[in-house]
Amino acid sequence: MASNLDTLVTVFGGSGFLGRSVVRALAKRDYRIRVAVRRPELAGHLQPLGRVGQIHAVQANLRYPASVEAAMRDSHVAINLVGILTEGGAQTFDAVQGSGAGAVARAAGAAGARMVHVSAIGADENSLSGYGRSKAAGEKAVLSAVPSATILRPSIMFGPEDQFTNRFAALATVSPVLPLIGGGLTRLQPVYVGDVATAIADAVDGKTKAGATYELGGQEVLTMREIIEFILATIERRRVLVSLSFGLAKLQALLLQFAPGALKLTPDQVELLRSDNVVSDAAKAAGLTLEGLGITADSLEAIAPQYLWRFRRTGQFAHRGA
Repeated sequence: MASNLDTLVTVFGGSGFLGRSVVRALAKRDYRIRVAVRRPELAGHLQPLGRVGQIHAVQANLRYPASVEAAMRDSHVAINLVGILTEGGAQTFDAVQGSGAGAVARAAGAAGARMVHVSAIGADENSLSGYGRSKAAGEKAVLSAVPSATILRPSIMFGPEDQFTNRFAALATVSPVLPLIGGGLTRLQPVYVGDVATAIADAVDGKTKAGATYELGGQEVLTMREIIEFILATIERRRVLVSLSFGLAKLQALLLQFAPGALKLTPDQVELLRSDNVVSDAAKAAGLTLEGLGITADSLEAIAPQYLWRFRRTGQFAHRGA
């Protein structure tokens, strides 16, 4: 029986938030890992996650198929994690999450490699959001090139380097008011990045159904209001929560899309919040979930305080809940 040491896994987008956890999970299972990124010189932080020589970074850009094909050379499995939350220049949703996903899948097919593609709950060709439409286009392109590919759709992910809980915690340190878009009624099912990485590693192990689409959600379904209230309680800050209609939020986003850091909000992100982001009943019934893979999801309450503590105010005014 072949050892995992004989299996080369190429991870596209392996240096990002999810990528770090995926590389760590694969390294623990003794796979050889090739990390394909636009800037391999910036991927040095991945080396300590494995043994000497186990992890190797190469250059690849999904907008240039030749670089993708080169990165796939001699690989046995391809994992596509590449995604963007906002567009910029040539990095558009369609180029990266639609055509780019197809480029990876075609390269995997040509190499005779298996394929694991990470999409998102909310992928829908009829979505009002360009993000959602491009995710659906990417799934279609992947399955067209590699019909046996495993598609994994996580809900919004949280973890130490996320752009979700950290963003709201950072915003609470600079603003006395936090907006609740659509009244904060949108339901989400936040999932721990480590659990998603475990599911991806399980797919590489061959534990998923060929050609199936899995939906990955955490322990709880929470409204956006409940999540923000939890974050505020965790960082021990009191802030005024103000409901904002979708229409007004979209108008504000026309300006805030150019804002830096935690203040940034795009019209497309507002559109995404119009729909709930939770695991479907169909996925549950088919066992195409974390639970179906035998993974017990970690809760937001158990994980987030371990890294959000740094946003707490310290010093003489802490007791006032500033």
